[in-house]
Amino acid sequence: MNITVFCSAYSLDDRYTAPAAEFARLLGAGGHTLVWGGSHAGLMGLLADGVKEAGGRLVGISVELLAHKTYEGADELVMTADLAERKAQLLARADAVVVLVGGLGTLDEVTEVLELKKHALHDKPVVVLDTEGFYAGLRTQLERMDAEGFLPRPLAELITFADTPAEALARLDRRR
Repeated sequence: MNITVFCSAYSLDDRYTAPAAEFARLLGAGGHTLVWGGSHAGLMGLLADGVKEAGGRLVGISVELLAHKTYEGADELVMTADLAERKAQLLARADAVVVLVGGLGTLDEVTEVLELKKHALHDKPVVVLDTEGFYAGLRTQLERMDAEGFLPRPLAELITFADTPAEALARLDRRR
C-alpha cells in the first residue's frame, strides 16, 4: 500500500519521535511505500530513515522552495512547482493517508484532504495518529461540526483517530 504521511519537518521531543519511529518501522516491515514531503528534516527525515531501514520504499514529493531539504536516498523523488501541486501529488499517489504530529502545513494538508473526501473526490482512508492527545482539539472541533450538521457525511466516514502506531496501521488494513 502507498501510505501518504503528513507530519512535521521540525525536530521534536521523544514523546513525538518515538511513536513516529515505531510507525515507520511497522510501515516498512509491512512492505508498504511511504509517500511523504520528501524532506530529510525533523520528523519527516526520521520517518523516512525508519521506513527505509525496515525495508519499505520511499517516494518523496517535494517542492522547489524546499529543494535544499530533500532526502537523499529516496527510491523516487518528485519535484513540484508549488505547495498546491505538492498536495495534489501526495494525495494522488496515496492509497491511504496518515497524519502524525505537525504544524500549520500538516493541518493545511489534512483539512484539504478531508474537504476533497467530503465532496467524494476520493475515498481513501484518513487516519490521525493522535500521539499524546496532540489532535484532541481538532477531534473536538470535527465532532462538533458533525453533531451540528456542518458535514454532509458522518465524521466516521471521513476520518478516524488512533492512539498507537499499530492501531493506525491496523485501521488502514481494515479499510482496504
